[in-house]
Amino acid sequence: MSSTKKILVFTATYNESENIVKLIQTIENQNLNLDILIIDDNSPDGTASKVENLQRIYKNLFLMIREKKEGLDTAHKNAFKFAKEKNYDLFISMDADLSHDPRELKNFILELEKYPFVIGSRYIDGGECLMKKKRLFLSKYGNLIIKYFLNIGISEYTTSYRGFNLNKLKNFDLNLVQSKGYSFFMDTIFQINSLGINIKEIPIIFKDRSKGHSKIPKFEIFRTIKNLIIIVIKKFFK
Repeated sequence: MSSTKKILVFTATYNESENIVKLIQTIENQNLNLDILIIDDNSPDGTASKVENLQRIYKNLFLMIREKKEGLDTAHKNAFKFAKEKNYDLFISMDADLSHDPRELKNFILELEKYPFVIGSRYIDGGECLMKKKRLFLSKYGNLIIKYFLNIGISEYTTSYRGFNLNKLKNFDLNLVQSKGYSFFMDTIFQINSLGINIKEIPIIFKDRSKGHSKIPKFEIFRTIKNLIIIVIKKFFK
């Protein structure tokens, strides 16, 4: 598959040295004629060095190294800004821990030809979440709670596997999303829906990471609840 669109695939990294090489190689093996951007928060495990080694092989691989750990939300905003400044047509974000299958990228690209925003969903027909026990419970029922209160009509709010057609999203800027941490992903959905932008869900299979450690701190649950309340209040008064 080859696209005439200029495509950027992005992932944020912090201590992903065990996964990043396989991720990049698997993306490259799809032969999708795209560029890859890695934003690394100065990982002490040498993640950036592994990316730099691969840059000698892959000329379509770009790396930004930030001085310290600044968070997922700012990494996504920086990448979105990079994509717009470099005149990419499509911007696709994904996790770096191999929980998102690069073989599904072609489905995002196909759907982004028709839709301005596409999100990979674990909770629609054909989708699956292979998390274990507590994490699965929190993810599944967390998304159900968000769906109930936001009433947007989709089943997935928290995965980062999502695509933006920048040509169709002239009125949307990721930098306007104010929520921090993992709530950023939920708030992005809210902001896109508020603009009347059509959201397309496609099924994905989400795998639990097999190497490295989850970066989700326990306080994120409470921050998400707080931010959901703020968003619902905004929606009510709007």
